[in-house]
Amino acid sequence: MKIFADSGSDLPKEFFEQNNVELFPLRVDINDTDYNDIVEIEPKTVYDAMRQGAVPKTSQVSPELFLQKFEELAQSKEEGLYIAFSSNLSGTYNTAVMIAAQVREQYPEFKLKIIDSKCASLGCGLVVKEAVKLRDEGVTYTDLIEKINHFTQHMTHLFTVENLDYLAAGGRLSKSSAFIGGLLSIKPILHVEDGKLIPLEKIRGRKKAINRIIEIMHERGGDFSNKVVGISHGDDLTFANEVKALIQDKLQPKSFEMTLIGAVIGAHVGPGTIAIFFTDKDY
Repeated sequence: MKIFADSGSDLPKEFFEQNNVELFPLRVDINDTDYNDIVEIEPKTVYDAMRQGAVPKTSQVSPELFLQKFEELAQSKEEGLYIAFSSNLSGTYNTAVMIAAQVREQYPEFKLKIIDSKCASLGCGLVVKEAVKLRDEGVTYTDLIEKINHFTQHMTHLFTVENLDYLAAGGRLSKSSAFIGGLLSIKPILHVEDGKLIPLEKIRGRKKAINRIIEIMHERGGDFSNKVVGISHGDDLTFANEVKALIQDKLQPKSFEMTLIGAVIGAHVGPGTIAIFFTDKDY
């Protein structure tokens, strides 16, 4: 079985190379130069450019790349699964569905399931990791798809940003709210609902926002002793490790996964962002 994932999953390049997962890079444009996320640009390059005033633009996976890889899969007659970054945050999923339909006209036996994960960053990455684990355990194609669909529905995202201006630049927040919030040191707590970014609460101060996020984690996640907690950060490993220690102290999860927020998502949330991912109580 062939597994595909895009760079909206914020998994490092080595993960794709070591786990036989095909990468579809989204693209980021900095100072009029277009790069394939992960493949041609490091997230730190984007964060450093943003700190110097650059306003990166992002775009979805190239339709030509989808066509090439889907045709190769069809010709191999192998089963395929593509776990896509949320369709409410990128047009990538819809483009993939369109290209797959086109390929199916020529190859009626083409077996590819495209899942709209409704997840982002390491939330999507944890879904991809679960799919790899199930594949490697020998779970059948049908069962794997069913389990992954279920897993995506129970993935919780909670995050806060250091600088509201980046959310305002991307249209996620009004410029006046960003300005006032900056003056008052307001840190919004956001989550993902049906694949969309939704503000949850506004807290004054970064540490208070993190403490509130941990309270929400307990409310939504219950017992963490058998849960993996994902942490992704906008080029602030020191603070991410502080957050990890707080979560360890208060919730004692089974394990942690930590990653840098990639260039494409980082372009919208900015340096200093911290995001937390886990499955909810019902999973």
